[in-house]
Amino acid sequence: MDDNSLKVGSNEMELVDFRILKQEDDGKVYEGIYGINVSKVREIIRVPFLTELPGTPEFIEGIFDLREVVIPVVNLAKWMGVKEPEDAQKNARVIITEFNNVLIGFIVHEAKRIRRISWGDIEPATFMNSSNGLDANKITGVTKIEGDSVLLILDLESVVQDLGLYEPETDTAPEQIEHFSGLAMVLDDSSTARKIVKDALQKMGFNVVEAMDGDEGLRKLDELYATYGDKLVDTLKIIISDVEMPKMDGFHFAANAKDDARFKDIPIVFNSSISDHFSEGRGIEAGGEAYLVKFQASSFYDEVSRVVRAHMK
Repeated sequence: MDDNSLKVGSNEMELVDFRILKQEDDGKVYEGIYGINVSKVREIIRVPFLTELPGTPEFIEGIFDLREVVIPVVNLAKWMGVKEPEDAQKNARVIITEFNNVLIGFIVHEAKRIRRISWGDIEPATFMNSSNGLDANKITGVTKIEGDSVLLILDLESVVQDLGLYEPETDTAPEQIEHFSGLAMVLDDSSTARKIVKDALQKMGFNVVEAMDGDEGLRKLDELYATYGDKLVDTLKIIISDVEMPKMDGFHFAANAKDDARFKDIPIVFNSSISDHFSEGRGIEAGGEAYLVKFQASSFYDEVSRVVRAHMK
């Protein structure tokens, strides 16, 4: 995994392509094609010896020790309610992931390759239904690959929250929240994540403008400039942007905004589940003034306050 191969503003991501096999009632085997951002992958290993955890759902296969770190392991096929073929485990691997500062392993039937894909080729999963055990809330996007096959980008944060293995920290004492006025913008393709950030910004006194991705974010900036003109830089106090978004990711959005004389002085803070240091560095390179890992309320309020105060005249 060549961390230096993706440049800021390239609007591309690298995905680990993995497969989940499903045996249909007629005996045929269907291969589901899924992906996860390389930035969330620590390593990929063979299935280790697992210690079972009594009283947990059957899709939690157990735990194991990886270099003195105890990691829970989730069987994705079982979580999806997929009937596995008898030989499904012969090429099985565990994808060790890290996001939201949490380490979790996911058993998949095969890890195929790494793909580089433009965010512009990724569409929201608005057409998804629950026929394959998933719904649109568990998929962050879809993209076509060779042979007109469709790859689904799995929202592992949503999976982990459903399992009760991670909960965002959203509570902070009111007296610890600094208050401001003016506008703030939040970009995130997840309506749940957008609401968490919007609520936090409103508690700080901001009126909040929302966008679902970087493309819409740039359009909203144009609309705001049409209303406020050169006063926008004093009115829009901060932009909070996710990194992983269909059509245009957060880094590409920031690079475009900082390239535009109308918006270059509006501070941007990244708020992402990706918790590796490389992504944090890319965020700063793209023009961000802070990089936060979703969602820790105290850190969020402290950093937003620091950045807004630094830009007050």
